[in-house]
Amino acid sequence: MSDSSTFDTNVVTMTRFVMEQGRKAKGTGELTTLLNSLCTAVKAISSAVRKAGIAHLYGIAGSTNVTGDQVKKLDILSNDLVINMLKSSFSSCVLVSEENDKAIIVEPDRRGKYIVCFDPLDGSSNIDCLVSIGTIFAIYKKAIGEFILVERDVKMKKRGKIYSLNEGYAKYFDPAVTEYLQNKKFPQDGSEPYGSRYIGSMVADVHRTLMYGGIFLYPGNTKSPKGKLRLLYECNPMAFIMEQAGGMASTGFENILDIQPESIHQRAPVAMGSSEDVLEYIAICQKHAKK
Repeated sequence: MSDSSTFDTNVVTMTRFVMEQGRKAKGTGELTTLLNSLCTAVKAISSAVRKAGIAHLYGIAGSTNVTGDQVKKLDILSNDLVINMLKSSFSSCVLVSEENDKAIIVEPDRRGKYIVCFDPLDGSSNIDCLVSIGTIFAIYKKAIGEFILVERDVKMKKRGKIYSLNEGYAKYFDPAVTEYLQNKKFPQDGSEPYGSRYIGSMVADVHRTLMYGGIFLYPGNTKSPKGKLRLLYECNPMAFIMEQAGGMASTGFENILDIQPESIHQRAPVAMGSSEDVLEYIAICQKHAKK
């Protein structure tokens, strides 16, 4: 067997996919340029993460961002990479980053028509212990330095067998969340209990939920009624992916994508995943709201 027989010579890269879809849409090409610029930024971030130990990029930079998280050295580098790549694409006009207090207005001579909201390095609190971090586009294939489309039209299970939640906050959970978890651990209908998986990096936990089904939860609690995750650049992008795959994303009372933002760093409680799992959670939330 020759080496070429094990190597796909007609792979669909991220760049190729975006360009093909842009041609089908018969658009201006501005969105294609923007997406390809984002792709380049993420590949540069991936390279920096792999070299972080050698380049002394691990550790805290000595400050906190606007949402109160400790800023890591890789946070700063990743943020600068995304901002500079987006500005140089000439396709964006306003940039909203987790790492910046205010929206960034692109200079008039480099301005396009798109507003881009992003978390440059999600899960960065886990950088030093090598837990999954980053932004999900597809799967990065190091062999050719590209993102590869491995499956079209991904659809998730209507019901899974896994719940994902930081139960360290159980003391502060609302009664609805406590009841939902009790039902998953000790089902009264004779079914098998759900397994628990929680990594603590949203991109990793949501990706697993997308692949295997189940539910990812980051609800509000008595300490943080609006939860922790940010609406514009954490909840909304993941909610969009979930809905495209046949899943759901809700606060327990409202679809995530229906929320009208009031500030760029607005937080929202979230439950997302398989449709039947999320609907069950919504029903319990609404039951408790009537009490």
